[in-house]
Amino acid sequence: MEIFIIAILIIVAIIFMLIELFVIPGISFAGFAAFGCIFYAIYYAFVNIGVAGGIITMIISAILCTIALIWFMKSKTLDKLALKKNITSKVNEGIDRGVKVGDTGICITRLAQIGNAEINGKIIEVKTLEGLLDEKTPIVVTRISDNIIFVEKQKQ
Repeated sequence: MEIFIIAILIIVAIIFMLIELFVIPGISFAGFAAFGCIFYAIYYAFVNIGVAGGIITMIISAILCTIALIWFMKSKTLDKLALKKNITSKVNEGIDRGVKVGDTGICITRLAQIGNAEINGKIIEVKTLEGLLDEKTPIVVTRISDNIIFVEKQKQ
């Protein structure tokens, strides 16, 4: 009966370990549960079976955890969980056709390097190299590069 309890604890620990590593990111309940199950299985083996049983349980636990980890990483189960979408869109994609160098507008949001502005009646994301520009500051387009619209404060 002791061996059955130890085997169940090790199996549960392996399941929690795989959940911790591949499903729930970070340190969570599953990680603590896996550690607790392995620790208690080894403790239970030392107390109820003896020193030899405890050492054998430690070795078997380490081997089984390693095998389970390698098997799960090589299985197609991980591919089913993984995201396969690539982000192909870009910021302001195609919007620069209506905006050209020299156009003027006004900041909709505070520009702390990047923010939104209204230029030619369109609300678009812009970037400034001057630093911080407050809302409702008049701006002028100075450069357009790789769908990034660079602006600066309009001189009065």
